[in-house]
Amino acid sequence: MTAPCRNPQELIEQCQGLVRSLASKIHSKLPPYIELEDLIAYGQVGLAEAARDFDPARGSQFSTYAYYRIRGAIYDGLSKMTWFSRAQYKRLRYEQMANEVLRAEGEEGETSGKRGTEAEMRWFRDISRNLAVVYLATQKEDDEDHTAAVPPADSSMPAPSSAAIDREISQKLHELIDALPPEAGTLIRATYFEGLTLQEAGQKLGISKSWASRLHAKTLQRLGRSLRLLGAAS
Repeated sequence: MTAPCRNPQELIEQCQGLVRSLASKIHSKLPPYIELEDLIAYGQVGLAEAARDFDPARGSQFSTYAYYRIRGAIYDGLSKMTWFSRAQYKRLRYEQMANEVLRAEGEEGETSGKRGTEAEMRWFRDISRNLAVVYLATQKEDDEDHTAAVPPADSSMPAPSSAAIDREISQKLHELIDALPPEAGTLIRATYFEGLTLQEAGQKLGISKSWASRLHAKTLQRLGRSLRLLGAAS
């Protein structure tokens, strides 16, 4: 059997197609003035970091490991641009932070082995709850601007009762964030309210990106459980 490739440059060369594919997929959902080549350049940064950090001993394929690193680097790059509407920026931040959740879960799964049916269901419930918290945290309270931009007859708009429920749950989430331990609270505010990447938030706290990623995932789980106990699970 051929030994796994460990040379970073070889790993980078073998995944050029993946970078272009992910950049093209993300580009198709963006405004036309965003350049595809800029997204590819961001993706190359993520690919280089993945090639540097990849450990074949963990048992995963490099393309699987690199997928969320590339995607995350593209979203990190996009988050630095300043010509998005508020609605576009909300969507971008959700995609950016959801990618971090899925990347952390994927890397954790590399070492946890195969799951049984019950464990799979628990994993799906937990990951869904975490993504729901990400969604709520990325929806800043500027609904007046959003509703003014969309005609009331637009079927994509939530019903008034639904919007009120969303605002109530969002308020609960903000209260829970305020009650977090200092390090966790600073990380969540930096990533969701100040627009920092996890790496930048980690630097602000004086911790590594990997530790920031673990703290992020752990804090989302805590917030999700707290919302459920408050009756806001759905």
